[in-house]
Amino acid sequence: KLPWGTSNAYEFMPSVIASRPRVEIGGEDMRMHIMTDPDAPSPGDPYLREHLHWMVTDIPGTAGIVSFGKEIVLYETPKPVAGIHRYAFILFKQRGRQTERQPASRDCFNTRRFSGDNGSDLPVAAVYFDAQRETAARKR
Repeated sequence: KLPWGTSNAYEFMPSVIASRPRVEIGGEDMRMHIMTDPDAPSPGDPYLREHLHWMVTDIPGTAGIVSFGKEIVLYETPKPVAGIHRYAFILFKQRGRQTERQPASRDCFNTRRFSGDNGSDLPVAAVYFDAQRETAARKR
């Protein structure tokens, strides 16, 4: 459960998502949460696809809140420069505790390859939201 519900394609201003969101997850123990931007640096030329914004592993089923897991990659506030960006939250079931390694870079991250290389199963859930550059006129 995300702060804005579970539907896709909500649009948020970057100022609204500046702080790490509270993400609640139901289900079994040992989950990994990844947040990426597949449109970095711009939807027209996403040569940094995917940009990794956040990764949390070892999320316990008893707590069900991402902040109780191990934050491998600290939350980075989305700051889209051009166009409308999609930000994806992807949830995986882990095969064991502390099995994921920290990625080498946030840029050119590949969720599918990372999950395969680290022995995670296929995603069990995914949701995304949109955001675009916040101009002075849109802030009012």
